[in-house]
Amino acid sequence: MSTREEKRELGLELLAHLEDEELSLAETIDRLEAVTTSPALTREILDDAEKRGLIEREDGRLRTRTGGTYVSFESEVVEREGEYDCRRCGAAISTGHFVQFESGELGPFGPSCVRKVLGRE
Repeated sequence: MSTREEKRELGLELLAHLEDEELSLAETIDRLEAVTTSPALTREILDDAEKRGLIEREDGRLRTRTGGTYVSFESEVVEREGEYDCRRCGAAISTGHFVQFESGELGPFGPSCVRKVLGRE
C-alpha cells in the first residue's frame, strides 16, 4: 500500500465488510491498524465511513450499517507461500493470507490474524 488515499479506501472497505453488528472503538481501531497506525488517518477513515453511511458511532461504540457484506474466505482471501511478516502481529510466516478488496489488497496476515482482522475470531 502506498498512498494515503489507497489506505483510506482499504480502511473503508474493511469497515464495510465487518461481520460484527457492533464493536467498541478499541476493537475497531485494532482492525484498522491492519491498514494504518496513523491516528489521523484512522480518524479520517472513521469520519468518512460515518459520512458514507457504513457505520454509526455513539458512546465509544460503532455499529455497522451494511448488513452482512462479509468477506468470503473461499474467493476473497488468497494464500501465497513465501517469507512474510504478518501485518497485524509482525510474526514471521511462510503462508501469507491476503484479502482482496476492490480498492486493493490487504495483507499479508497469518491464519489467525486474518480471522481477527475480518472478525471471525
